[in-house]
Amino acid sequence: MGTSVRKFNTFSFFKLPSAWWCGVRLKSIDKQKAIVTVKYKWFNQNPFNSMFWAVQGMAAEFSTGTMVIDQIKESGKRISMLVLNNTANFSKKATGRITFTCEDGHKIKEALDKTIATGEGQTVWMKSVGVNEDGVVVSTFEFEWTVKLKKK
Repeated sequence: MGTSVRKFNTFSFFKLPSAWWCGVRLKSIDKQKAIVTVKYKWFNQNPFNSMFWAVQGMAAEFSTGTMVIDQIKESGKRISMLVLNNTANFSKKATGRITFTCEDGHKIKEALDKTIATGEGQTVWMKSVGVNEDGVVVSTFEFEWTVKLKKK
């Protein structure tokens, strides 16, 4: 898997099919920021006529995880990654297209550099904020990622 938007979205089709079918799509990625969108539709709704919280969670996690994957690949090391904890806050009904943005790429770099240097696992909290088409925050997710060198 490469680091292009197209390759990440193809990856999601094969490895995260529930996210792909719900409409979760990576729009852009670089070393500092990733942007993921998802559109409210009949099959990702809840009984309150808004987007199901878990669909929002998939999009938010994808915005953080794509940068973790990208930077692990760039390191050239065998490093495992896993979500250890997460928190979420919902502040408005999620309807229309929701855009999740994570700008914590620098945190991953620090954690990866430290785990490579010390051989010890590291954790890093990353935040993804979801806004609707009017720019209003609908939800905020935080994920605690763990990274550690794989044993040979």
